[in-house]
Amino acid sequence: MMASTGHMEQGEGSSKSDCGFLKSFMKEKGPQPISAALDPSGLFPYGQFRGDQLLKEGDDESSAAVKLASPLRFYEAQFSYLYVGTNGIISTQDFPRETQYVDDGFPTDFPAIAPFLADIDTSQGRGRILYREDASPEVLDLAARYVRTSFPRTASDFTPTHAFLATWEQVGAYQEPRLGMPPSGELNTFQVVLAYDESDTYAFFLYPVNGLHFFGTRPKESYNVQLELPARVGFCRGEIDDLKREGPYFSLTSTEQSVKNLYQHSNLGIPGVWAFHIGSVSPLDNVRPATVGGSLSQARSSASREHSFSHAAALERNYSEDDLDYYGENEEETEYPPSEPEEVLKGHGNINASFPAKADSRPVAGGVSPPGPYLDSPLHPTPRNRPFHPETESVSLDSQTKEGRRVQEMAALDRRGQVEASEQPWTRGPASSEREENVLDPSQGAPPPDLENRSIQPDVDGGALPSERGAGPAYGEGEVVLPSYARPGHTAPRDHERHAEGAEDNTSNTGDFLYRTPNKETCEHNHQACSRNAFCTDYATGFCCHCQSRFNGNGEHCLPRGAPHRVNGKVNGHLLVDHTPVTFTDVDLHAYIVSNDGRAYTAISHIPQPAAQALLPLTPIGGLFGWLFALEKPGFENGFSFTGATFTHDMEVTFYPGKERVRITQVAEGLDPEDYLIIKTNIQGQVPYIPAGFTAHMAPYKELYHYLDSAVTSTSSRDYSLTSGAINRTLSYHLQQNITYQACRHAPRALGTPATRQLTVDRALALYSDEERVLRFAVTSQIGPVEEYSTPVPVNPCYDGSHTCGPTAQCYPGTGVDYTCQCAPGYQADGRSCMDVDECATGSHRCGPNSVCINLPGSYRCECRSGYRFAEDQYTCVLIAPPANPCEDGSHTCAPTGQARCVHLGGSTFSCVCLPGYTGNGHQCTDVDECLENRCHPSATCYNTPGSFSCRCQPGYHGDGLQCTPDTTSGLKTCERQQRAAQAQHLYPGVRIHIPQCDEQGHFLPLQCHGSTGFCWCVNPDGHEVPGTRTPPGSNPPHCGPPAPTQRPQTMCERWRANLLEHYGGTPRDDQYVPQCDDLGHFTPMQCHGKSDFCWCVDRDGRELQGTRSQPGSTPACIPTVAPPLVRPTPRPDVIPPSVGTFLLYAQGQQIGYLPLSGTRLQKDTARTLLSLHGSIIVGIDYDCRERMVYWTDVAARTISRVSLEPGAEPETIINSDLISPEGLAIDHFHRTMYWTDSGLDRIERATLDGSERKALFHTDLVNPRAITVDPIRGNLYWTDWNRDAPKIEMSSLYGENRRILVNNDLGLPNGLTFDPVSKLLCWADAGTKKLECTLPDGTGRHVIQNNLNYPFSIVSYADHFYHTDWRRDGIISVNRDSGQFTDEYLPEQRSHLYGITAVYPYCPAGRK
Repeated sequence: MMASTGHMEQGEGSSKSDCGFLKSFMKEKGPQPISAALDPSGLFPYGQFRGDQLLKEGDDESSAAVKLASPLRFYEAQFSYLYVGTNGIISTQDFPRETQYVDDGFPTDFPAIAPFLADIDTSQGRGRILYREDASPEVLDLAARYVRTSFPRTASDFTPTHAFLATWEQVGAYQEPRLGMPPSGELNTFQVVLAYDESDTYAFFLYPVNGLHFFGTRPKESYNVQLELPARVGFCRGEIDDLKREGPYFSLTSTEQSVKNLYQHSNLGIPGVWAFHIGSVSPLDNVRPATVGGSLSQARSSASREHSFSHAAALERNYSEDDLDYYGENEEETEYPPSEPEEVLKGHGNINASFPAKADSRPVAGGVSPPGPYLDSPLHPTPRNRPFHPETESVSLDSQTKEGRRVQEMAALDRRGQVEASEQPWTRGPASSEREENVLDPSQGAPPPDLENRSIQPDVDGGALPSERGAGPAYGEGEVVLPSYARPGHTAPRDHERHAEGAEDNTSNTGDFLYRTPNKETCEHNHQACSRNAFCTDYATGFCCHCQSRFNGNGEHCLPRGAPHRVNGKVNGHLLVDHTPVTFTDVDLHAYIVSNDGRAYTAISHIPQPAAQALLPLTPIGGLFGWLFALEKPGFENGFSFTGATFTHDMEVTFYPGKERVRITQVAEGLDPEDYLIIKTNIQGQVPYIPAGFTAHMAPYKELYHYLDSAVTSTSSRDYSLTSGAINRTLSYHLQQNITYQACRHAPRALGTPATRQLTVDRALALYSDEERVLRFAVTSQIGPVEEYSTPVPVNPCYDGSHTCGPTAQCYPGTGVDYTCQCAPGYQADGRSCMDVDECATGSHRCGPNSVCINLPGSYRCECRSGYRFAEDQYTCVLIAPPANPCEDGSHTCAPTGQARCVHLGGSTFSCVCLPGYTGNGHQCTDVDECLENRCHPSATCYNTPGSFSCRCQPGYHGDGLQCTPDTTSGLKTCERQQRAAQAQHLYPGVRIHIPQCDEQGHFLPLQCHGSTGFCWCVNPDGHEVPGTRTPPGSNPPHCGPPAPTQRPQTMCERWRANLLEHYGGTPRDDQYVPQCDDLGHFTPMQCHGKSDFCWCVDRDGRELQGTRSQPGSTPACIPTVAPPLVRPTPRPDVIPPSVGTFLLYAQGQQIGYLPLSGTRLQKDTARTLLSLHGSIIVGIDYDCRERMVYWTDVAARTISRVSLEPGAEPETIINSDLISPEGLAIDHFHRTMYWTDSGLDRIERATLDGSERKALFHTDLVNPRAITVDPIRGNLYWTDWNRDAPKIEMSSLYGENRRILVNNDLGLPNGLTFDPVSKLLCWADAGTKKLECTLPDGTGRHVIQNNLNYPFSIVSYADHFYHTDWRRDGIISVNRDSGQFTDEYLPEQRSHLYGITAVYPYCPAGRK
């Protein structure tokens, strides 16, 4: 049934035997009987004849919105629409592109119901997907029986009113198209049923017997096609608001084995059927699974809504072959003890609802017997006094740190190179990979304190017994134990601490590093030359570095024992393939090493053909990493213990029978900041030609390595076979290897150390993919003594890699086959599952002042703040001495000081910037005539001066020219005063200003014409020109209607004045006080009592200022209370701009990122973290160009803070009270104020830049205020409100006056807002409409720049570009303002949501009114 035309639908004449599935049964021997596995005919009835809709064929399709007859509850919310996706998922909203979620782990950032989330493809008739809403009695009765059986205590009388069904029938996994390769025959069938009424929703996942044939899919963009991600099964609420506050989620699977067990197990007694309570009007912390057989004796509570969930433990069990049908004859299944429950930590945690399987005392594969139900085991005491949910059978809690996804990625990377046994013969089966996945699963918890130093030993009864660790690890023959000079009781340092100089580690290896000088050097002055995970020891002739016991290396470079290691590098080569020359340059090399079992995987990309095919036999290229990190037998050390991270590996290979010869040189250049080994490889010579289609095979081999001072040599011969179909040809080559390194000769050589050691390679593989152009090598290696054939003896699992320690743990051998697991340094837990220790959060790091601690997997890194560099100890940051500054020594070529400023860019470079009031390239600047920009008050005359201007009020007005008010003593109307002033100006020769025309009452005539130029225009009652009405000379003058009435609402001063006048009967007595207001309705600075001489000063609200009341005969000196909204004359430029060019600052969780610009291009290679603030969620961010200060809002700390960009500056909190969710932030550098939105208080506030003079501008008619921006030149404030019912963009004056709606149509989620002072455009990015739009400041001229955004959050403009943060891409995207095209994208290395963004200029941007 692979073609869509061949499907048989239930009820359409098909019988059980017609379904095409094979039946299988689970044999359960526990105390409760388990039903037979689900037959395909046991699925809920489906088919197009039942009203099912058919999803379009394809790789990433989504249904149209299915309008539900009755809303469905999911978690705490109600939804009226559902969407069905190709990739085994249902959502309450439309899906993003599959690349944004299908290859990521749980949770998704949108609501999801996922019965089998994987990269599914139904193209070319490979299955079909059907869905419908159903209210038929047949379906509802069946659903009701399922619910009542699953939840007998809480849903015994549940009767659904509706059901929603989606069925994936015979669907396949996505496959990369390859010529001649038919589609895979592995097809899956599964179903999800949602049963609900007005109060509750229940979900059922159904997996029929033999219905799952693939268990995961491969990422489309992975460089290693062997990486397979297990399907994700579960539920997640998605982001519960637009600040990426992660909602609860519930995960049922995490490994391939757990997916395999889906149809073998159940949480309600029917294998293949899973039931969940997923929504309710009653409080429902998270999804609740059904009870197992109704037993509640071991139930425990789930976590609160803030926690996330996993439900994997029940599916992690590997059943014995008597229990399951086979998936493949080469697969080996091994069961390991489950992890210990652990309290959920603050933040996110997983809940593993584990269902007890039968207590089977028979040994499973590997000879290890599983324990009984672990909650009853003495190793796993059940916590007391916990509340419990009666619908959860058993729950184990574990911590999930921020590294959770990274740990999953590590587990996934560890699986690279592993495929089905039928494809790659060197793989024994999934046993080892399953083991690593289990221990890397973030759901695995840490042991209780009393188990930290115990090993788990097999017990014949099927349990596990604790045993104390011995006095120390056993030492093999010849192993050196250095004497200890530590004080009595002195304990070994923590993971990243270093011993005091001279102290030696009791179990150090013999790896060391030499420092040669003419005179003896000591640790006292040279300890910084050692690794931070090493100690220094003085000897008679000098000092040496030794790695601590839990680290491996030569003392200069030390890596954690048991942890995975990585290698990055470049490969160059010039080869003759037969007689064809091939050259390649700087192709990438990556290697991944599982050090605790000796596996090394190497991948080299983009080597051109035919060279890549011809290099297949040269496994020594990747074999180097096998020798470096080989599994160590007792008393022997791998290569890295001698070489560290700096060495040279020379190989000469001679092929037979053709005697072609090639030389390979690999140079190790140390460790990068992430502790990745850096390797450069060069390949030169001739190799025999291997035709396309041939594969190379190498048998296991053994090599002898001879160890000398600072050198290792090896000579060997290897056979390899080339096969293609029935052709099989065996060839060989001779290999000579030399490895040279710098050793420390001061330490005495250990007696009895063998000079010859044997490297045993159990598996060797070479593969080349022509489609990917990737050459891969894989080896599994052990280092030990030269073997003599004798009777085999049992091998400890630590030495052959069969142990169950986690990939980040070290295996310690005990007696016989006993062993213990200990997490590598930088990790913690029981050794079988290890979690990263966040040294930055715990304070165990050594980063000094003026540095930032950055946590890494198993380690951490210190970074100096801007302007600082590391001292010799690599922890302390010291101030960088400034270089010669051309701006200070006068060697620059900028215009004179009064016209331009010199901007130092570092070193001897600088740039020149004209001062405000001048224009030019900085080297030549000319004066700007500000009078052409109407900077003065309309009733004032402007006088231009070099670099500045001045304003003078016209006759009949008084003020400073920026603000002019009528002189009330003249008795003239405004038009008459301006007319007289203009007539007076005409007395001066050459002056041709406009003389206003007034009517008989002294008011402005609606039509005004210039007597000299002939231009005409309309004016309002105040004499101001009406925009768009000016006509040129000779044309018909505009039609000017009657002046529109003033719409400005009365101010407080005007309302008070009117009330008093009404109270006084219209005319006050001379001794009665009446407020005096100016033309704008503000209180005049000086108020007087009637017609008396008793006067006083008032503030902007009319309140008397204490101490200003005057006596008759004197007048108080009162200053204006309202600053004019226009630009004042340019001040003297005292502020020194930043010493860098223009760059972007963006908020990403608890850090502020720095992204430089070159012109408008993103300089991604030089991006870095500017500031890290642990525990913060930084949302809004802006910059004060005058004082070089960065300001930000923090919704986690509920604060507003700032920090200077000057070297050595520390963050400063300026507002820390009466905030709930401060989001948007805008800085007015001109008026020295800041504005912010608070979506928790639904307020918009302002304050001065030091946090004082705080005032709430608006607290009504706001639902979800978000973005805010300011136009200081025109005195306007703009903000967005993403109220889903009525989104809008509003504006007001900077003081909260004249509030009005600017845009309220065709908006969705207006998240980002920016004002461009150059183009004078107000622009916004809308996550609902997916548009970037702009308008003029008055709301006219609205137009779309780009209509295909993803999920923008914040936006800023610079030059002719917009830059916005995007939540779908988790990056910064640039858009050209003129073309609307996407021009660039920056994705930070650490992927998480980005919030606010701002542009930082080396000077304050000039605006035009």
